[in-house]
Amino acid sequence: MIRNKSAKAEKEKEKKAQMAENMDDNMKEIVDREEEDSTTNQTEKEEPVIISKEESAKEADQPTRNESPESNPDPATNAGQADNSADSAQTDDTSLQKKFDELSDKYLRIYSEFDNYRKRTLKERIELSKTAAEDIIKSLLPVVDDLERALKSYEGAKAVHVHKEGVQLIYNKLRNTLNQKGLEEIQAVGLPLNTDFHEAITQTPAPAPELKDKIVDVIEKGYTLQGKVIRFSKVVVGS
Repeated sequence: MIRNKSAKAEKEKEKKAQMAENMDDNMKEIVDREEEDSTTNQTEKEEPVIISKEESAKEADQPTRNESPESNPDPATNAGQADNSADSAQTDDTSLQKKFDELSDKYLRIYSEFDNYRKRTLKERIELSKTAAEDIIKSLLPVVDDLERALKSYEGAKAVHVHKEGVQLIYNKLRNTLNQKGLEEIQAVGLPLNTDFHEAITQTPAPAPELKDKIVDVIEKGYTLQGKVIRFSKVVVGS
């Protein structure tokens, strides 16, 4: 019994020793495999780095090649672009100058028209203020004619001297009032015929050679109001 136990113990020790050896062999294999894997990984890592450098160098060369035509354009192209830009700027300046000239001419025309209108209306107002009473004065002219005829009828009469003085006072007062308003008598006798102021009614033989083609008599007196003819003188011209 004792021998059997010792034999079993020895067998177990041998098994354990073999197992230990097997374990050592397995561990060595695992270590060797890990070392091989690490070396392969290192080689694989080193190769892409080399490739990436080459590719990066190629990529770095390509932009410079692509950019070189743009960075160094043709001088003729640059000159053409500069000429085009100068022509466009000159065209813009010309169009602006033309538009400015048109607006300036339009403004000057409008201003001159307005200035003429202002002067014309001012002149019309002045003339209107001067001749505002034209209708009334024209209606009084026949009264002045009647008073003058009355004064002529009193010439040579002695019995009506007092009446003549009264008519003369009324006539003088009326003429003074009308003269203050700008009424003036048109001179005619002894002057050449002027169609701007005179109206020839008839002709008669001249009583003297110096009165030929001149006014020898006035049938109806003419008058101006502030320089404007309101009634032409009706005259007789010597022939």
